[in-house]
Amino acid sequence: MPPTPPPSSASRAMRSNRSANTKPELALRQELFRRGLRYRVGYRISLLERAVRPDIVFTRRKVAVFVDGCFWHGCPIHCRMPSDPSGYWHQKIDRNRKRDLAVDEMLRAAGWTIFRVWEHEPANEAAGAIHAALNQEVST
Repeated sequence: MPPTPPPSSASRAMRSNRSANTKPELALRQELFRRGLRYRVGYRISLLERAVRPDIVFTRRKVAVFVDGCFWHGCPIHCRMPSDPSGYWHQKIDRNRKRDLAVDEMLRAAGWTIFRVWEHEPANEAAGAIHAALNQEVST
């Protein structure tokens, strides 16, 4: 059982972070829409082991897009762990990384293509990669 988060201003700040409709997610959605791509938001994908809700889903093409926050998902470039004597945040980020890998594996086994976009990635570059992959799937 993981330790409970320490009662601190850091914990309050972390709880107040949004889990959906973040600025990077909205920027990516806007760029995808500008490119003429239509998608679903908040779409629930039921798998054998669990249900997941990617940030953006192209249902016909079975493409799931996750916009991962640098802190919450442990970006190798930008994640800076808070100094916490209990180790709660290190364990939390580790659990998130493991969950992300398991979800990716389950989705791939079910025939889905997965895109993971870091929040620091420019929206136009991420949208370009997604758009290219969707166009490639259509032509094959």
